[in-house]
Amino acid sequence: MSQDQTVDTAKTQSFAERLLTIFNDGALCLMISIGHRTGLLDAMRGAAPATSTEIAARAGLNERYVREWLGAMVTGSIVDVDPATTRFSLPEEHAAFLTRAAGADNIGLFTQYIALLGSVEDDIVECFKKGGGVPYAKFPRFHEVMAEDSGQSVLSSLESHIVPLVPGLAEKLARGIHVLDIGCGRGRIINRLAELYPKSRFTGMDLSSEAVLSAWEDGAEKKLRNIEFIVTDLSRFDEKAEVDSFDLITTFDAVHDQAKPLNVLRGIFRALRSDGIYLMQDIKGSSEIHKNLQHPLGPALYTVSCMHCMTVSLAQNGEGLGAMWGEEKTREYLAKAGFRAVEKKELAHDIQNNWYVVRK
Repeated sequence: MSQDQTVDTAKTQSFAERLLTIFNDGALCLMISIGHRTGLLDAMRGAAPATSTEIAARAGLNERYVREWLGAMVTGSIVDVDPATTRFSLPEEHAAFLTRAAGADNIGLFTQYIALLGSVEDDIVECFKKGGGVPYAKFPRFHEVMAEDSGQSVLSSLESHIVPLVPGLAEKLARGIHVLDIGCGRGRIINRLAELYPKSRFTGMDLSSEAVLSAWEDGAEKKLRNIEFIVTDLSRFDEKAEVDSFDLITTFDAVHDQAKPLNVLRGIFRALRSDGIYLMQDIKGSSEIHKNLQHPLGPALYTVSCMHCMTVSLAQNGEGLGAMWGEEKTREYLAKAGFRAVEKKELAHDIQNNWYVVRK
């Protein structure tokens, strides 16, 4: 530091305090994730104040671990404790955002991503040094968490908010159309649509054989006869897509993960019938970093992008577009793919995504 530079001590102290908060909050993400996965948070919802022994018994868990978990949750101001009785309770106001009963408002689900991404940190560090990417196979629980995420954020509002984004779509599905979902994962959305609209036919495509097997099993359990799932690399979908074969094509936060996203979009254009609809859910944000300064999920989305979305694409020698490719680039790619009519819609409860209704 040059002699004419001065340090703002108040700013320095403030930043140091912020770093401590970040450190503690990162630790709490792991504890909340454990509370979500083990059912501890659900077990405490609406319950009377209880001891660690009682809470552990209610959740069917080991008391010693539950007691230490409660220590983190109390000092993190998430769970309350009565010093006189050493009984713990989860405030109603906190349960409204931390339990499965909260539905789409359950933030507890999303804390799982922190541990998942941390599990590949060594691999990501190597990519920083040498380039390349980390393949899907390195993320053993990612499809499981994504399926849960999709069930909470998309499935819960599929009938009430998402299908109505396209006027008349529900009626068309009821009469019977052919639908393709690209990047279907474990198929929870497409299987739900197949249940709701038995006269329509549904096809799901995904790179992951594990995810597709799970989708088939779910469909078989529900005795669905109007579905099919295909394991495929979509890098050359622009060449392989069957022309004019689908009335509706959907992607749910899937395009930016692809090795060749423009080829996927060109394939969608090729496969879509002339009067068909492409419904595209993708991350809300700008293609320019400085325009995302006020994004409520900015740091989290760039982190997920760096440690999953971007790297899995690069692992396939792909473009590595990343989750935060932004609305500007989204529109640019749709135009390059041939689409001329792009209408952006937003859902009040969804701070993470834009919804694009796209036509040829």
